[in-house]
Amino acid sequence: MIEAVIKKDLGSFKLDVAFTAGDEILALLGGSGCGKSLTLRAIAGIITPDSGYIAVNGRVFFDSEHGINLPPQKRHVGLLFQNYALFPTMTVLQNIMTGVRTGTRAQRRAAAEEAAERFQLQGLEDRLPSELSGGQQQRAALARIMVGRPELLMLDEPFSALDSHLRDRMEREVTAVLRDFGGTTLLVSHSRDEVFRMADSIAVYNAGQIDAIGEKHELFRDPGTLTAAMLTGCKNFSAVSHLRHENGRTVFTADDWGMELSVRGEKTGDIAGLRRHYAELADAPGENTYQMEVVSVLEDPFEYVVFLRRPGFDGKPFEWAVTKKEYAALPKGRLLLRFPDEALMLLEE
Repeated sequence: MIEAVIKKDLGSFKLDVAFTAGDEILALLGGSGCGKSLTLRAIAGIITPDSGYIAVNGRVFFDSEHGINLPPQKRHVGLLFQNYALFPTMTVLQNIMTGVRTGTRAQRRAAAEEAAERFQLQGLEDRLPSELSGGQQQRAALARIMVGRPELLMLDEPFSALDSHLRDRMEREVTAVLRDFGGTTLLVSHSRDEVFRMADSIAVYNAGQIDAIGEKHELFRDPGTLTAAMLTGCKNFSAVSHLRHENGRTVFTADDWGMELSVRGEKTGDIAGLRRHYAELADAPGENTYQMEVVSVLEDPFEYVVFLRRPGFDGKPFEWAVTKKEYAALPKGRLLLRFPDEALMLLEE
């Protein structure tokens, strides 16, 4: 378990975050320069926060109030950098041995050999990092981290240096390692799909702060803020006006789409959002149902993105994603489309 409150003022950028995580994979999701990697470095002891508190499994790493600041070598955390940070003049086995904290040289070598086998590096023990593929380098770096039995694992964009054809396989392999670890893991990424597949919970970073945090399915269902919705892949947004509560529902006007819509419950928000896979064809007029006309179509490898607008309304087109089979079966001319109230999101800007 980790408890972290980190404040760091770098002048043009300020980091101010607080979170806790149990024995799970918590993803830090956000764009470049939003403070994700800075958070990992503060936890590892590479940088010192201006103020705050960091504890892992009850052991205090940093406490500005009580003057505690453990050096990196005493924190026992494993940090996998983007470039893996292997020692270039050491062999694979020598690199892994640097991660073994105790024992005689023979014992350390035996532990490193066992880790090399576990991470499928047999036969590569005498090679230098420059003689390895990207995937092999990553496995060597992970073996070096895991052989030291860390209390906390932290991965900083672990797949950014890999070719695209290797990422899926390495993602599966790394996920298996993290599940086997069983402790707390922090995973930094800017990929919505990557964090959804790998993580249990997600913290959405925005300009040095956590914009939203929660269990991944709940966060994707109700991100709460515009930034969180955008980073989790929502494409359709509209300004909201005339919001009111009637008979246990929230009714509002989506100005950019030219529609009056409603959702269950009494909610508030400045922005309406709907993911582009969630609109659906309707058989008859009804609530949240409108005639739409096709403005343009974009073909992706396995689906079409259809851009639609209400007839006669010169507003922002609505994006609707359908499979190629579904697209082929669409009726010609105007479409009657329903915007399900369970999928509509009201967001704070």
